[in-house]
Amino acid sequence: MLAVQPVVLLSDLLIFALVAALALFFVQLARDPLARGRWRSVFESRLGSSAFMVILFYVLLALLDSLHYREPLPAVAETQVADALAQTDETDKQPTIEDKVHYSQQVNSVLDAVLAGLHAQDEKTYSEPFSIYSFARENQTSDDGKVVREFPRLIHAGRHLQQGESVAVDVLQRSFKAVLIGLAMMAALVILHLQWRFRSRSRNRAQSGGDIGSVLPWTTIYITLGVLVVGSSWVLELGQYYHILGTNKVGQDVLYLALKATRTGVLIGTLATLLTLPLAIVLGISAGYFRGWVDDLVQYVYTTLSSIPGILLIAASVLLIDVYIETHQQQFQLTSERADFKFLALCFILGMTSWTGLCRLLRAETLKVSQLDYVQAARAFGVRHGRIIGRHILPNVTHIILIALVLDFSGFVLAEAVLSYIGVGVDPSMASWGNMINEARAELSREPVVWWSVAAAFVLMFILVLAANLFADKVRDAFDPRSAG
Repeated sequence: MLAVQPVVLLSDLLIFALVAALALFFVQLARDPLARGRWRSVFESRLGSSAFMVILFYVLLALLDSLHYREPLPAVAETQVADALAQTDETDKQPTIEDKVHYSQQVNSVLDAVLAGLHAQDEKTYSEPFSIYSFARENQTSDDGKVVREFPRLIHAGRHLQQGESVAVDVLQRSFKAVLIGLAMMAALVILHLQWRFRSRSRNRAQSGGDIGSVLPWTTIYITLGVLVVGSSWVLELGQYYHILGTNKVGQDVLYLALKATRTGVLIGTLATLLTLPLAIVLGISAGYFRGWVDDLVQYVYTTLSSIPGILLIAASVLLIDVYIETHQQQFQLTSERADFKFLALCFILGMTSWTGLCRLLRAETLKVSQLDYVQAARAFGVRHGRIIGRHILPNVTHIILIALVLDFSGFVLAEAVLSYIGVGVDPSMASWGNMINEARAELSREPVVWWSVAAAFVLMFILVLAANLFADKVRDAFDPRSAG
């Protein structure tokens, strides 16, 4: 019997599908010399490779947080079962001692297990980063019996310290240990990778069209990966003894919540972006290529949709989802299932209301490309419309799609924060940067200010959005014909 019960949410399946699609993309990239040549300039750039490594790290966190399970509840003692047997009516079916295992309603993930040092050390209320005392004074009784208001010692943070030991010295010592462990792990990875590169160098040189791996800026990649590995080692080591970014109002570790919110940011940016693509591509290219009544109809649709205030439309749709959840509670046995349903509905709503901008761009570009001589010649020779669009139109607008894909990802990550801030975002039980910022509104008005919750959400969101934007710039430079040379 399994020690835990696996739980598969619909969003988990989607992120697994996204990771599989990413792996398939690299496999196809290695087999296609033309595509490999186009992407070479992106990945051989130091900035592009470094940004891509950061994005992959966020995806890894999201993947670990998508492996869900439920832990079994403590088994009932045999004496309690025997008493239950004695009290049961003889005519009823007698329960057995070896009853089935019951599982907790709390759904955890592999990331929770990795961050157990942060997750399982809740305090009473606020505490500052690396502090061993609470942020608020409480009534305490002194040794002589007097009641005084002092900052109480935290339950978990710094409990290993003896009286008089310095927090700063202990943090420096443990940081030094964590950095050494991270550097040792990174050195092992680099050595193994260098050996693999040395053994495969001759084979890569023999391949036609070259290989992306032979031109990658490996020094930059090693440095970026080293920073991520050493940083992760430092967080895992120090998180067992201190609250690195403090705690929130109910005593939860802020760094843990910020890392858990990574899955929400990555998924909402990716899923909402992918939902915009089919509508934008089909309608935009159709309007620019066929023109006439098709163009008029598409323009009418996206003009009408753009005339509706986006926030109001999204808020109304989210409220309808809330009403559906409240009236169909029997469909959601777990809190995580309800939160997952609302989350996917929000992704769908964002995708269905955000395709108009890309549609306009594709329509305008298709109008221009469709007037080129070779496209006109193909139409004059009676080539089917689908073949013309697939062979001549779509390849010439791919750079716009790729650039919009990455930029829209950044926009949706920021949009989730804004929507959660006004109360129409993801479910409050789901960790997200928007929920953290929303909860920090009252904290920023305190005296003294509780700044670390909003700072943690801002920094992690800023890094992801910045990496996505930098990667989008390199994709634009590589695929936009006007930026060549």
